Amino acid sequence: MKKSVQNPREVAEIVAIQALSFIAGDPARLGRFLAETGIGPATLRQSATDPKFLASVLDFVMRDDATVKAFAEASELHPTNVAAAHQALCDPAWERDVP
Repeated sequence: MKKSVQNPREVAEIVAIQALSFIAGDPARLGRFLAETGIGPATLRQSATDPKFLASVLDFVMRDDATVKAFAEASELHPTNVAAAHQALCDPAWERDVP
């Protein structure tokens, strides 16, 4: 049985990891992401444990409406849920639950 996650920040990190997987699934998108972040493919997995890196993943996704919509559809989330996850990772004072 899966453990239910109630902490908004934990939920946001899960969404960011899903977004990273989504980015990695498209070579062109992954290339742009790696170029923007300056990290290499070898350090991508290790970087995924850093909350600041996860925030940058959602920054990348949120920058383009088409990317947000494609990720939301692929992950079966509403785009506002992606935005809420982004806000939860970027704003430590934010306390609303991320659905």
